[in-house]
Amino acid sequence: MAAFELAQVNIGRLKAPIDDPAIKDFVDNLDRINQLAEGSPGFVWRLKGDGNNATDLSVGGDPLVIPNLSTWTDIPSLGAYVYRSAHVEIMRRRREWFEPAEGPHLVLWWVPAGHRPSVEEALEKLALLSAHGPTPAAFTFRHPFPAPAGDEVEPVLDECA
Repeated sequence: MAAFELAQVNIGRLKAPIDDPAIKDFVDNLDRINQLAEGSPGFVWRLKGDGNNATDLSVGGDPLVIPNLSTWTDIPSLGAYVYRSAHVEIMRRRREWFEPAEGPHLVLWWVPAGHRPSVEEALEKLALLSAHGPTPAAFTFRHPFPAPAGDEVEPVLDECA
């Protein structure tokens, strides 16, 4: 068993409340995409609220800001799910449902195996990435870092692909 798992968060602010018809297509695809993640090689855990997703877990008291927080065994597994599965169809449509981000909206970092990061921890990692750019403590797919005492890693893809 590996000593570390890859944590990831992406946070977005919806253009309308979750029950608004403008967001319906996003909501209608949540279960399918979450099931795809859970069945993907390398998936470990994802943050869930009351509805089997995280849409009811607002960030900073803003009900329109929702987190997607999960852990994976490694960068290639997460990259395959994000960029080479049906998830990419939904990701390409994010501008329909989410406001443009004012800073980094995605960050990756290594956690001890079995650790389940909190939204607060994830926000700290986003702030770290924003303040210092990619470092071993907070990085991106484009500028990855290996797990502590791990092997070199290659970039997966551009986050904006």
